Amino acid sequence: MTAATPARRSDATRAAILRAARERFAADGYERATIRAIAADARIDPSMVMRYYGNKEGLFAAAAEFDLRLPELADVPTGQLGEVLVRHFLHRWEGDETLAALLRAASTNPGAAERIRGLFADQLGAVVARFGTDPATTARRAGLVASQILGLAFTRYIVGLPPMVDATPAELVAWVGPTLQRYLTGTAPDGRTP
Repeated sequence: MTAATPARRSDATRAAILRAARERFAADGYERATIRAIAADARIDPSMVMRYYGNKEGLFAAAAEFDLRLPELADVPTGQLGEVLVRHFLHRWEGDETLAALLRAASTNPGAAERIRGLFADQLGAVVARFGTDPATTARRAGLVASQILGLAFTRYIVGLPPMVDATPAELVAWVGPTLQRYLTGTAPDGRTP
């Protein structure tokens, strides 16, 4: 039996650090999570975390890599876009703690706030642009969709507001879906249509 190569050990160590960091940032938020606690969770020396990621901000940036995995919406009937997106985001939030950690950190850390802005501007903005919206309103529409999704996530997964936590995903889709639909395909206040 041969020993693991240094590259394989390095990959395994990095993976263990990232896994521990995602869990710790999700549980404690950016400010309270410590390199020492993350290293303990990964069962390694804190110096290894610093060796691979430099500092807490570098580690957070690596741990907070996140793909919204937005669904292909080309085949979705135009009148169902809002519902499909709400359903998708609820599924993403419930299946991955990384975005919750990022949202917690964004309230106190400029780097995390920039990551959230970039994540939604790049990924969501590109999807909204595909709906044929007027280019002059695309960014605004994407921003409004993001405001609803992030507000929903904040109240349900971060703050734990009882009416939001107690609502079933189907109820949330029924309530929030029409709002997203209006943002995506409704007439803008200046009269512009998508």
